[in-house]
Formats: sequence, structure tokens, C-alpha cells
Amino acid sequence: MMRIGMLTSGGDCQALNAAMRGVVKCIANSGEEVEFYGFLNGYKGLIYSDFRMLTSRDFSGILTKGGTILGSSRTPFKTIKDPDENGLDKVEAMKQNYYKLKLDCLVILGGNGSQKTANLLSEEGLNIVSLPKTIDNDLWGTDMTFGFQSAVDIATGVIDNIHTTADSHGRVFIIEVMGHKVGWLTLNAGLAGGADVVLIPEIPYDIDKVCNAIRARDERGSRFTIIAVAEGAISKKDAKLSKKEYKEKVANRKYPSVSYEIAEAIQKKTGHEVRVTVPGHMQRGGAPDPYDRVFASRLGAEAGWLVLKKQYGYMVAYKNREIVKVPLKDIAGKLKSVAPDAGIIKEAKALGVCFGD
Repeated sequence: MMRIGMLTSGGDCQALNAAMRGVVKCIANSGEEVEFYGFLNGYKGLIYSDFRMLTSRDFSGILTKGGTILGSSRTPFKTIKDPDENGLDKVEAMKQNYYKLKLDCLVILGGNGSQKTANLLSEEGLNIVSLPKTIDNDLWGTDMTFGFQSAVDIATGVIDNIHTTADSHGRVFIIEVMGHKVGWLTLNAGLAGGADVVLIPEIPYDIDKVCNAIRARDERGSRFTIIAVAEGAISKKDAKLSKKEYKEKVANRKYPSVSYEIAEAIQKKTGHEVRVTVPGHMQRGGAPDPYDRVFASRLGAEAGWLVLKKQYGYMVAYKNREIVKVPLKDIAGKLKSVAPDAGIIKEAKALGVCFGD
């Protein structure tokens, strides 16, 4: 009898359920006798032994369902080795709960911080297989993460809808897109939605260059400008600050995010009316799109095979259009950013997109 634990950690996204379903169906269809244990609310469930046994019924009808049937939470890696408020050693607690249930393997679905904890548990001797979940698409070792394409679809839809009102009123519209410290989501949604300016963390912007792009559109007779701004976008001036200085500036920022700061500067320098739209967490929500349903199912099936073959210590990944496995130790703690000289950036510039540089 195999005993498999599963948990979903960090921010939720589309296709978490589809990926878990893929794992379960692969193992169940192999003919192996198996019990599945779902830890609730991410690593917290593993720390505090909050779990429930899962049956095939739990995975029926969830292919198209967003969110996660197990619940999720953020358990920051930087504090994972710190005792909790009651003095509990969290790492030791996770290990003991794994052994108490006599698990053969723990399948972890998560993003950057979650993969670091997954690698830590692997180094502590637990059998771990992980899956790459994040709308940010910032995990090292994989060309794509599930949840990303669905989030691109949603952000693109927002930009599409903004076009008509921007044109009607002759305004500058800023759409703030999620993505944490990287610009993959903003870049792809911006290109798909026909944004005129795209500002991402990897390419610090000069506000005067952005304003020049707006003026150039004015001279060509364009009534509006669409700007896609990553939540982590940073100006050239701020990029020169130390990490501490920049954190202090953000903490004392007049507005809730960089988009409003950019809007104020544009309004002052150009005289244009500027509006900001922040779709926020709706980019994580709703049903996964068809691409993510297929993609997450494939990743889940591969994870199931790794479990059956007892190949542990790996994250299932997507490289060169193939599903592969990559060692957790090789990817944990590494961020996959957009290279400023990447082909997609050069091609976007050829299309007339301004990056503020």
C-alpha cells in the first residue's frame, strides 16, 4: 500500500486542482494500491498535522475548477526554521508528521518560496516530488508554470476592455499587472492586448521616455495610450538606490502602488488625463483556460510516474516543449527573469512597444 501526501502552498492560481487530479489519476490507473492524504492550507497543514484522507470522489469534476480544494497559505521560507509562537520547530514537526503517517512521498505544488521549502525537506530526507505553480512564471528550470497562461488571458481581457473606453475618452490608461519581481505576465499580456508602453522590473524606465512615447502617439493622431505596468516596475532613478533605501521609499510612498506614481508624473508632464486600473487578484481566479488544463494534467501525470518509479527530489518541468524532471537542488532559490536583450523584447520594440528605456 502506497501512502502519498499532497499540499498546495503559496498564492493560489488556476489549474492547481487539474494538476492534483493528474497526479491522482496517473497513480490510481497504474493499479497500485494507494492512499492519498491532503494537507490543508499549505505547509501549515503539514506542520500542525491538519489533513484529510482523499478519495477518487474528491478529484471528480475538478479539472475546470479554479483555486485549490486543499486550501493554501503562505509560509515564508525565510522564517521556516524559526520556531512558531509556541516554540514549535516547524521543520521537525513537518518531518514527524510525514513519518507518523508513514508516507512514501509528499507531492508539493507551489511557487518560488514553496520550492525552496520542498528542497529543504528533500535535504532532510523526505521523499519529495514537486510541481511548478505560479502566475508569475518565474521558476528557474522550467519554461512555463501552470496558472501563467490563464492569468495572461485575464490580464489581456482587461487591456482589451480598456481600449474602448480609452479611445472614447481620449485618455491615457495604466493597467497594473501582477507578477511580483518579474515581468513575464505584464510582457505577454501587454503584447497580446496591444499595449503601447510596457514597463517591467527587468528594464528600469525613464518617465520622460514614457511621456515622449505618449506625445509621439498624439502627433500621429492617436486619441489614447495604453500602458501595461508590472507591479514591480521600477524607475531608473529608483534602481540606483540601495535595497534598504528603496524599501524605505516604497514604505513611505504617497500612493498604494507604482502605477499611481507613474500616473501622477504623466499627468503633470503631459497634461493628459490618466486613469489606473488594477485587476489584482482576479488574475489568479476563475477556471483555468484550456491550455492550463492540458498543461497541468500533463505535469501531474509526470509527477505520478516519478512517484511510482520512486524518483524523488525532483520538480516536474517544461523544457523545449517536453515535460521533464529537474533536481530540486538545482532550481530552489533561483528566479527566472526576463532578459532585457531577450528575443521577445527585441521583437516587441520592432512592433513599436516602448519600454521606457
